[in-house]
Amino acid sequence: MAAEFRMELLPSDPLLHILSFLDLRDLIHISSTNRRLNELSKHNPLWRSLCSKHWLIKEEERLQSGHSWYELFKQYYADLGRYIKYYSVLKRAWEQLTTFLRQSCPRMIASLKEGATEADLSSIEAQIGCRLPDDYRCSYRIHNGQMLVIPGLMGSMSLSNHYRSEVLVDVETAAGGFQLRKGMRRCLPLTFCFHTGLSQYMALEHSEGRRMFESFYPCPDQTAQDPSAVDMFITGSSFLEWFTTYVNNVVTGEYPIIRDQIFRYVHDKSCVTTTGDITVSVSTSFLPELSSVHPPHFFFTYRIRIEMSSSAPPEVACQLDSRYWKITTSDGNVEEVQGPGVVGEFPVMTPGKVHEYASCTTFSTPSEYMEGHYTFHRLDSKEVFNVAIPRFQMVCPPFREPVLRTVSKEEATAKRNLDKAPNLPRQESGDYTSGFNDGDDSDCGNGDDYNSLRGINMAALEGAWCHRHI
Repeated sequence: MAAEFRMELLPSDPLLHILSFLDLRDLIHISSTNRRLNELSKHNPLWRSLCSKHWLIKEEERLQSGHSWYELFKQYYADLGRYIKYYSVLKRAWEQLTTFLRQSCPRMIASLKEGATEADLSSIEAQIGCRLPDDYRCSYRIHNGQMLVIPGLMGSMSLSNHYRSEVLVDVETAAGGFQLRKGMRRCLPLTFCFHTGLSQYMALEHSEGRRMFESFYPCPDQTAQDPSAVDMFITGSSFLEWFTTYVNNVVTGEYPIIRDQIFRYVHDKSCVTTTGDITVSVSTSFLPELSSVHPPHFFFTYRIRIEMSSSAPPEVACQLDSRYWKITTSDGNVEEVQGPGVVGEFPVMTPGKVHEYASCTTFSTPSEYMEGHYTFHRLDSKEVFNVAIPRFQMVCPPFREPVLRTVSKEEATAKRNLDKAPNLPRQESGDYTSGFNDGDDSDCGNGDDYNSLRGINMAALEGAWCHRHI
């Protein structure tokens, strides 16, 4: 009792200052130690900080609710407590994404669906017979994907004769596409493209060479005797990583916005070079729907921007005549390609003008890099000169084979001859704007990484303090 009496004599301000350094778990635990700390632990500024940290609640939202910060925290915790590890990260990502879309892709905002309820998500789990990871559930509590419309939230790609736009499917549509067949057992679709039929999937168990909760593009193994053999291009180790990485690329401008759509070209800031008054920059994109691991066939598209400085004098106006490429694959083979124009065009460059085009290449090794130059001539003097194209590398995503895979005789022969095989022929396609269409090993682990917060007794703050000595 003497120790408790001394606690009562301590002034409130230093005690509150000490409590402000505690995390949620410690604050709730310390509220059970004696009556004085129980009372102080309900101090509203403490819960304002926790509401901001875990639920991203602002003052105007609290005022509108009519609750104290402490009451508001309890309200959110009762509804979303199991997601406390993920909620603030995913909520912030969704807020950043929707803010960006309102400014850059306004028609996409209308396609986003309201969040699903806990009952909705539990019903889906019962339907598919498997637990959904909590980061996935948390995101779908905020937005239940989008309606099945074009353009898709998860990015587009267009060449002259090929178009892809991936929709983030709602949880009901995902459940309808849940896979039980051999080769794709217990895989849930995350995205869908109307034009290609392509989907990214999330594995809900360790099975068939997949790791639980990683996301991937399936790629049929065309050389295996077993038709259910499916290779995988890995796109993320968890839903949280997959989604937040994509959002970050969108909102930071990593992905360009073209015709009100997000294009998944990746631009390496080092892939820029300037020759005289002309700057050339390059971005690249891997196309899984046109690629395969077996046989090795990796398809990339690259987007090139050629810009003449607006401060250049008029007499430096010029026209592109030809292109030269030096292509080096990861196994050391070098190929040189030279031809007239770019994708059939011979652009004229004047001060301030920008010319952009997209082309593509295929190769049989997991990575390669390209570099080269354009040849121009001045319009007035006919002077001929070269403009450097920066070196840029194209690397396919990590890929994995299924655990059990029967190799065909043809593949065994192909593997022996792989080093002697020439590179696949290269091609250039039309401008990217020409193809737009407006129109643990348990069976079903749940990934309970939030266990460290489970068991927190919010009722401890209601005065049910435990009499202890400090």
